[in-house]
Amino acid sequence: MDYKKAAAETIRLIGGKENIVSAAHCATRLRLVIDDNNKVDKNALEEVDGVKGVFEASGQLQIIFGTGVVNKVYDEFIAIAGIASATKEEVKSAAASKGNWLQRFVKTLGDIFVPIIPAIVASGFLMGIMESLNFLINNGYISMSNESSIFVLANMFANTAYVFLPILIGFSAAKVFGGNPFLGAVIGMIMVHPNLQNAWTMTGGVEQYLDVFGLWKVPLVGYQGHVISVIIAVFVMATIEKWLHKRVPAMFDLFVTPLVSVFVTGFLTMTVIGPVFNLVESSIINGIQKLISIPFGIGSLVMGALYAPTVVTGIHHMYTIIDLGQIKEFGCTYWLPLASAANIAQGAAALAVALKTKDKN
Repeated sequence: MDYKKAAAETIRLIGGKENIVSAAHCATRLRLVIDDNNKVDKNALEEVDGVKGVFEASGQLQIIFGTGVVNKVYDEFIAIAGIASATKEEVKSAAASKGNWLQRFVKTLGDIFVPIIPAIVASGFLMGIMESLNFLINNGYISMSNESSIFVLANMFANTAYVFLPILIGFSAAKVFGGNPFLGAVIGMIMVHPNLQNAWTMTGGVEQYLDVFGLWKVPLVGYQGHVISVIIAVFVMATIEKWLHKRVPAMFDLFVTPLVSVFVTGFLTMTVIGPVFNLVESSIINGIQKLISIPFGIGSLVMGALYAPTVVTGIHHMYTIIDLGQIKEFGCTYWLPLASAANIAQGAAALAVALKTKDKN
């Protein structure tokens, strides 16, 4: 194909080079941020030689050329448009700045959770394996010692990411909010400090309360498995830290700013932010659970139907809060099976289209 012609036609049909905010490419598609989407002729774009699809997602216009082709078209594209090459992250940032408040909020959640997904997945898979082995051993299906060193250590490793989840979130959120990630991790550590009653192992109710200036009392219970309260706390910490960096003299900044940021945020977290957003988080999770539990599968049908559109629009990272919140509240997630069923259905549909398609383009 004529890569230069394809690039020139693409530029013309998206409203000219003046309508381009930024451009990058991934393995299969051009990722463009457009100033005015009304100037884009999507139907005509799909007829350009080499184009295999055009769609909008997460504030980006994405034009599929395919592996091995997109990079050649992209080189011609930026040469003709006279623009600098951008990274995918730069394009995402440009797209996010054009999005509405909901898109920006969900992008923030994605930026926080995506980096820690490998840790959650590793612990989750290991947890599933160990629970399966425990079930098989306890019900006599297999004969295996659950006291061996490997078994005992694997059981301990399995829930580590969940036990210390606030620390992972604190570190990641601080990077997103422009704070010191190690101070963010300290806020997470405060929220699961061993001096606090462990939220997952408490059986006899709250054992100790903190009297706050004689005005109100808060339970001295850890925030194992919590998500929203950690994010809010680290946002507060990053805001305080950045404010102090601008005002504290350089010779004092190194020790004054971290000290004040951690102490003030820690106090607010344990006395206000944690208790308040604990209630908010529990209300959200319980509300979603009630929706899923509507009889005859109606609730599951509604949630499953909403899943695919939210993925296409790029706001599906908010479901991580639901999953983690349900694990904390109920010991398991009722949402993930619905999402997994939707993923399998989409995969089956894609496979069907691939098998039935006659036009190689």
